[in-house]
Amino acid sequence: MVISMKKFIVFLCMFFFPLNVLAYSKEVVLGGQTIGIDIETEGVMIIGFYQVDGKYHRSDLVEGDIITKVEDTKIETIEDLSKALEENLGAESIQITYLHDNQEKTTELELYLEDGVYKTGLYVKDGIIGIGTLTFIDVLGEENTYGALGHEVIESNTSKIVEVRTGSIFENEITSIDESKDGSPGSKNAKFNYDHVYGDIDKNTKFGIYGTYTDEVDESNLIPVADSSEVKVGAATIYTVLEDQKVEEFEIEITKINENSEIKNISFEITDPELLEATGGVVQGMSGSPIVQDGKLIGAVTHVVTDNVATGYGLFITTMLEESEK
Repeated sequence: MVISMKKFIVFLCMFFFPLNVLAYSKEVVLGGQTIGIDIETEGVMIIGFYQVDGKYHRSDLVEGDIITKVEDTKIETIEDLSKALEENLGAESIQITYLHDNQEKTTELELYLEDGVYKTGLYVKDGIIGIGTLTFIDVLGEENTYGALGHEVIESNTSKIVEVRTGSIFENEITSIDESKDGSPGSKNAKFNYDHVYGDIDKNTKFGIYGTYTDEVDESNLIPVADSSEVKVGAATIYTVLEDQKVEEFEIEITKINENSEIKNISFEITDPELLEATGGVVQGMSGSPIVQDGKLIGAVTHVVTDNVATGYGLFITTMLEESEK
């Protein structure tokens, strides 16, 4: 009887062992290319308000809310919103369905007639354009996938994460760089080539953007992936673009490892004189630049330290790869 009970306990343990363990590729194609980012939002985001007849609108809407319906009409673009409003011009108010902190709500919105034009008092946006850096391409699955940025894309007016309806990454060329100075991070400036699409954007998360890579891939550039336990204080390099589309390698020094942080795992300082002369430090558009140590991909640049722009933070590559598999 005792033996049977032991067997029963063993079988229970086997049954409840978690089956959703994420497995990711041990080799990926190294990134470093600058990418254009084009995201069309899920619904129309409110980014501000203006006065009509000396008054602001009267409703429950706030900046960052996303309008998804006007009455029973689904809203995906500003054009959808304009058409739906035109169809309800005779009403004193219309029902708006919207998302607030991912919760669906409804409110009544008044339409104002001013100088013969109906106005809502809302500033809205249905898309985001920007630049970043490709971190990796995974070619070992059924389809090629990628990860980039290492952090979320946010709407600058509201600081809200952008919900993706559809989107793409595409070719661009770096035309100039506004240098970083302590207290004032600089940025890469780029010329966009919208016609050369690299891939789709499927999701925008706090660990980066991810999707299917549909362009040709140079698989000769495979690099092993390091586990977070292999990352150490000391010399490393980053890969990024300073001019045109040329990916170059630059020296950094990893100063601290934080395995307990969700995002800021790697603290580093740029030590490469050429990079410091060109950029002054970490600049916007560098997010996603791969970090390599001892011949392995260990992470991606994510943040600049604003009061010391020669320093920044990086995210473990394992976190990005796990996110890409979800």
